[in-house]
Amino acid sequence: QVQLVESGGGLVQNGGSLRLSCAVSGNIFSVYTMGWYRQAPGKQRELVASITSGNSTNYADSVKGRFTISRDNAKNTVYLQMNSLKPEDAAVYYCNAEVRLTTGPRLNFGGQGTAVTVSS
Repeated sequence: QVQLVESGGGLVQNGGSLRLSCAVSGNIFSVYTMGWYRQAPGKQRELVASITSGNSTNYADSVKGRFTISRDNAKNTVYLQMNSLKPEDAAVYYCNAEVRLTTGPRLNFGGQGTAVTVSS
C-alpha cells in the first residue's frame, strides 16, 4: 500500500526552528496535494499548511509568515520549515497526501505523526 514516514520533530526553544519531512512511498502512480496537520492535547486537529502538485500553497493564519511548506516531487516528499516557533505551536504534526495508486481513484493517506515541543 502507501506509507507516509514523518521525521524532524523534537524539542526546541521558544523562537527556534525545526524542519519536518514526510516521505511517501508505495505502489504510487501520482501524488497530488500534500499537507501538514497538527493536534495539540485537548484540541481538534487543524490544517497547518498544504501544497498542491502545482506548488500552490495554503497556510493557517496562525503560521503565516513563520512556516513554509515545500515539496520534492522526485522524492515524493513534503517539508515544513517552521521558524519563530511559539509554545502554542507544540503539537503532534501529521503528514497527509492525496495519492493515486497504479489503479483507482485518488485516496488520502496519513502518517503516524511527529511530536513538536516548544519550551518557553
